[in-house]
Amino acid sequence: MLRRILAIVAIYLCTSVAWAALGATIFARTYEADSSLRSEVASTWGTPQTQHAPTAWVEREARPVAASPASTASPASTDPAAVRPPSGSARPASPAPAPTAAPRAVVERQELPVERSRVAVDLDLDHRQKGLLWYSTYSVRFAGSYRFRNTTADDRVRIALPLPSRQAIYDDLVFTVDGAPVAATTRGDSMVAEVRLAPGAEAELGVGYRSQGMTEWRYDFGGEVARVRDFELRMTTDFDRIDFPGNTLSPTTREAAGDGWTLAWSYENLLSGYQLGMRLPDRVQPGPLAGRISLFAPVSLLFFFLFLFLVTTVRGIELHPMNYFFLAGAFFAFHLLIAYMVDHVPVHVAFAVAAIVSVALVVSYLRLVVGPRFAFREAALAQVVYLVGFSYAFFLDGFTGLAITVGAVLTLFLAMQMTARVRWAELFAAAPAPPSPARPARPAEG
Repeated sequence: MLRRILAIVAIYLCTSVAWAALGATIFARTYEADSSLRSEVASTWGTPQTQHAPTAWVEREARPVAASPASTASPASTDPAAVRPPSGSARPASPAPAPTAAPRAVVERQELPVERSRVAVDLDLDHRQKGLLWYSTYSVRFAGSYRFRNTTADDRVRIALPLPSRQAIYDDLVFTVDGAPVAATTRGDSMVAEVRLAPGAEAELGVGYRSQGMTEWRYDFGGEVARVRDFELRMTTDFDRIDFPGNTLSPTTREAAGDGWTLAWSYENLLSGYQLGMRLPDRVQPGPLAGRISLFAPVSLLFFFLFLFLVTTVRGIELHPMNYFFLAGAFFAFHLLIAYMVDHVPVHVAFAVAAIVSVALVVSYLRLVVGPRFAFREAALAQVVYLVGFSYAFFLDGFTGLAITVGAVLTLFLAMQMTARVRWAELFAAAPAPPSPARPARPAEG
């Protein structure tokens, strides 16, 4: 009995090493290609976007500042001996005065306050798969209305709308002032226009566009700490799993709308250095999922071997260590199929195919070794619970540990009930050596 247990343990340890190598291979395939694949997605779809609030300002020349005259004296001129002419020589002429630099014109920029902001954002989720990873890409429709007030004595006002990202496309671009389109030019990452606005008057800036991005969308009030008056941003999503990036404000109201949400951020007089934002939900990642399932596989096989050992011991069924070796191979086939199918078919399809193949291998094998009843009832049920069920628990984000813990406790309960009457001392006692055959009597010498 002890030798059989040691042989089963050796098979289990060797299979665990193989699973560790498989899991490491999956993670290497996943994350080594992540940077290049992410760049490919960004080049065709767009990068994470951060929309900054528009700004308005007035530029004017301030009083010219005279530049200080340049010094023409050499360092040696500070030495009295160096400047004293020799006796009898003519006194040198006084140096000509240095030319005075022309005054420098200074341009002052005075920002105009935003009296009111009304922003609408629509986010539509559209996942893209590259290799063993899904990327959360989205389409965004942005529309904003901003009221500026000219608090200066000048009427030439410049207005700029910073664009969220250089790696993006912008369609249906709208740039209006008081409802009338204005000619805007691109300067750096911004759209800039110049309008006439009388001192003390107000103007309504209207902006909008359609674009694409990935991972997350943010709105920045502008500056490290910004003051915002009469602000409202309404965001609609077509997905229900909402999450907010770090260092962002939570919405003041939220309301379910169909398959998504309508979120609102409303502030009367806000002073904050935080942003607003939305993190797009991820799909089940095939590569990391297959890697975690492979690394956890030794736990599943341990419970399965323990169940088979207890059942066969109680019923007096003989299973050789070689039988356990082939059963371990059938378990390993499940994870091997998942590892190399998830980048070709949906992860749930790969999981279902691998589970059917692995269970078929075990059942068809034990049907010949032990019998159909044991194969289709005890063995198949144990494999569905410990291999398929424990592995599928990784799809239940946040409940994986609880599901496996419940399964482990139930297994302990069944093992205790099944073996309560087993006499372990007798089971592990050394078997008596078989009697040696009697030797024939030696004939007497005569």
